[in-house]
Amino acid sequence: MLIPLSHPNITDHERKAVLDVLFTPHLSLGGKLVEFEQAVADQVGAGFGIAVNSGTSGLHLAVKAAGFGPGDEVITTPFSFIASANCLLYEGATPRFVDIDAETYNLDLREIPAAIHSRTRGILPVHVFGRPAPMKEILGLARRYQLTVIEDACEAIGATYRGKDVGGFGQTGVFAFYPNKQITTGEGGMIVTDDAKVASLCRSWRNQGRSENGEWLDHERIGYNYRLSELNCALGLAQLARLDEILDRRQTVAETYSALLKDILPDLHLPAPAAAETSISWFVYVVRLPDEFSREDRDMILTELRKKGIGCRNYFSPIHLQPFYRQKFGYKPGMFKVTERVSERTIALPFYTSLTERDINAVCAALADTVASQRKRLWAVAP
Repeated sequence: MLIPLSHPNITDHERKAVLDVLFTPHLSLGGKLVEFEQAVADQVGAGFGIAVNSGTSGLHLAVKAAGFGPGDEVITTPFSFIASANCLLYEGATPRFVDIDAETYNLDLREIPAAIHSRTRGILPVHVFGRPAPMKEILGLARRYQLTVIEDACEAIGATYRGKDVGGFGQTGVFAFYPNKQITTGEGGMIVTDDAKVASLCRSWRNQGRSENGEWLDHERIGYNYRLSELNCALGLAQLARLDEILDRRQTVAETYSALLKDILPDLHLPAPAAAETSISWFVYVVRLPDEFSREDRDMILTELRKKGIGCRNYFSPIHLQPFYRQKFGYKPGMFKVTERVSERTIALPFYTSLTERDINAVCAALADTVASQRKRLWAVAP
């Protein structure tokens, strides 16, 4: 038995959409790009969409459009994929980490005010695992201190906060469409914004600094090759058309996991329910071991689950403890205690749209057996 950690949900609808592009003369910068950008913007309720070749590229351009640079600090989370902090370093700005809430894993609102000072220019919240961050309070702080907000919604397409899709609250929002995401373009991302100037700049930067109406060999500014092909956009359009179906199925998978694990592992920390007036766009299903288990115990459990054919992973490793960040900024263990305590005990279980109830039962049984075995080893060596 092999149950992978993730698996893209591709149907004949998507295959036909991609194949149709190959019968056209346009494989880049064609009609599918425009359609996909408009479709995602409409989904979010934003004025503009700018497709790029990854969520990381999108975050980079969002940071650039915000004008963050050397000497500027931007408040963000150490519990995320590393791109949400690296995108600031690309422009010479500095991530100012604050700790997370132990239940939601999003930024802890109580920690943000103390981190704001004269060099603070923005807030970059991450909707971790598809769970909306508390945008009302974040936007209130941003208005009070005149800060720019960039939403990292790379894991959260379709999640809603107070009736509105996440990604549409800040100056920019960024989505990602890697194969493990809710919908995929293979590789790809999307910036959304209501600011026409920001949209125009991002389109230019993603296309080698060309103007939107200029000649191919005329470049108005330094840019990048962050373009997304017509094939990717066609795949994205087909996937986006199925977004509600996909999210509903992923919700069912998450609910099935929670119901089973609540009974067989009652002291396991399960994902928190969605907050009032929000909906989760389930990206991954991450559980947390009780505090009696160490990181080494967790890693042993991961190893044993993999031996049993269960795809699994720790999610996330703290950004501030990555070697480059420790070397550059002097971060040490203990500086963000909640992030570290959570990170040491997380296990991402197999999670994807087509995961069957039979496979979920197999995963839960394997996890329960492995946790019980590790607990016995702990008792055996206890003084």
